[in-house]
Amino acid sequence: MFDANYFENAAVTMQRIKRRLTRALGVVGAGALLFLAWQLPAGAQTPAETDEKTQASQTADSQSGDTGTAPAEDPTTVFPHSETARYWISGQANVILQWHAAFPAAYSGPNSFRAHAENDTSKLYTLYTGYALSHTTEVFLDLESAGGHGLSDALGVAGFTNLDVVRNPQLSQVPYVARLMLRQIIPLSSETVKAERGPFALATTLPARRIEIRLGKFSLVDFFDLNTDGSDSHLQFLNWTADNNGAYDYAANTRGYTDGVMLEYDDHQWSVRFAETLMPKVANGINLDADLARARAENVEGEYRGNFLPRRAGVVRVLAYVNHANMGDYREAINNFLSGHGTRPDITAHPPETRIKYGFGLNFEQALTSTARVFGRYGWNDGKTESFAYTEVDRALELGADLRGTAWRRHNDKVGAAFLLNAISGDHARYLALGGLGFLLGDGALTYGREKIFETYYTLHVWRGLFASFDLQHINNPGYNQARGPVFVPGLRAHVDF
Repeated sequence: MFDANYFENAAVTMQRIKRRLTRALGVVGAGALLFLAWQLPAGAQTPAETDEKTQASQTADSQSGDTGTAPAEDPTTVFPHSETARYWISGQANVILQWHAAFPAAYSGPNSFRAHAENDTSKLYTLYTGYALSHTTEVFLDLESAGGHGLSDALGVAGFTNLDVVRNPQLSQVPYVARLMLRQIIPLSSETVKAERGPFALATTLPARRIEIRLGKFSLVDFFDLNTDGSDSHLQFLNWTADNNGAYDYAANTRGYTDGVMLEYDDHQWSVRFAETLMPKVANGINLDADLARARAENVEGEYRGNFLPRRAGVVRVLAYVNHANMGDYREAINNFLSGHGTRPDITAHPPETRIKYGFGLNFEQALTSTARVFGRYGWNDGKTESFAYTEVDRALELGADLRGTAWRRHNDKVGAAFLLNAISGDHARYLALGGLGFLLGDGALTYGREKIFETYYTLHVWRGLFASFDLQHINNPGYNQARGPVFVPGLRAHVDF
C-alpha cells in the first residue's frame, strides 16, 4: 500500500512542516508581544471559547458540573479581566498548519483535492470590541484578518479540513470589519438569570423572559446551529462539517458574514430565534445582494434545554431555513448539456432567476459526566438547487464526543473525536459525474460514494491564554469520489486568547 515514493514524499513534507511551524509560532509570539505592549486596561474582557458563547451552552455546562472555566490559579487568558466594565476588548490569534502525503487518485480535475503531497498554513487574527450603552443596549465592532492558504486552495472536499480558511485565496489579508451589530434587550419579566459575558454579549444578568434584537453585520452561525462540543475551530475540531451542519447552506459571503436582523425570544429552558439576512450575489461571492425582493434568507431555530439524563444537562435544537437567490438547478444544467449546450454541464449558465433552496437541521448535545459529553447533528436540504454559500453537502450526519483532562489533572486540556458522513442528491452527483463544476468540487468525473470523515484532536493548555493542538483527519472518498483517496490530514494549531 505504501511504496518508497510515499515515504520519500512524507520526509520532504516533514521538513517543510518544521519550517512552516517555526514561522507560524513566530507569528503568534509576535502577536502576543504586540498585545502585551498595548497593555489592555484591567477592565477589558477576553473572549470565551466560541463553543461556550451562548447562554444555552453555559446553562448546559453549569448543570452538568462542567463550566469550562479554569481554577483561579490556572487562567486561560493572557490578561486578567473585570466582570464590571461597560466595555469589552479582547483578541485571538489562530494559526493552523496542515499537510498530507501523496494519495492514490485515478484522475483529477480543476477542483480536485491535490493528490500530491502538500502543506499549507492559515492565520486568523480577530479583535473583539463591545460597549454597553445601557443595561439593555449593547454595540459590537470586530475586526479580522484572514491570511495564508488551505490545502488545495480549499477545493476538492465537501467536509473541508480547516474552517479558518477563506474560500477565495485571492482576497486581501488587510483587516476588515467582520461584525458590526447592535443588541437590544426587551425585558418581559422582573425575574433575572445569570449570564456570562462574551464577545457578543456583555450583560451579566438578563430577564428570564425577554426578546433580543440584533441588527447589523454578523455570521449566522454565531447564533444558529451552535453546539458546545462542535462549533469551535480554535480549540476543538477543524473540519467544516464538524463545526457546522454541512447541509445548512447558511447565507454568507466568502468570509462567512452577512447583513441582517435577528429576533430571539428566551423563556427559562427554551428559546426561539429568527433571522432575515442577505444572500451573496453569486455562489461563494464576496458581495451581498441588497435587493430583498430578489435575494434573501429566512432562518428559524427552536432550542430546548433540560436534564434528559438524571442531573445531566442536554440541549436539542431544530433548525429550518429558506434561501432565495439567483441559483441554478442541477437537473436543468444536465438537460441543457445533454441537448448540446456547452462542453460540460454549467450550473451558472442560466438567465437571472430567483430560485428557492430550503433545508432542515437537528442538533443535540448531552453531558454524560461532569467532564464527558456526546453530541451530534443531522442535516438535509432539497439537493436540487445549487449549493450556494457554505459547502456542497445535501445530507449530513455527525456523531462525536469530547472529554476534559480533569482525570489526568489537566482541567483545561480537551480531547475529542467525531465521525462525519456527507452525501449529495442524485442530480448533484450526476452533474459532477458529467464534468460539472461547483464552487468547491469538480474532479472532471465521479465514481460516487459518500464522503466519510473521522477527526480527532487533543488541545493542550500551555500557559495562561496559550494553547497548542494536534489534529488528525482521515477522509474516505474526498469530493464523494471512490476513485480518489483515502487521505490522512494531520495538523498542528497554535492559539492565543488575549
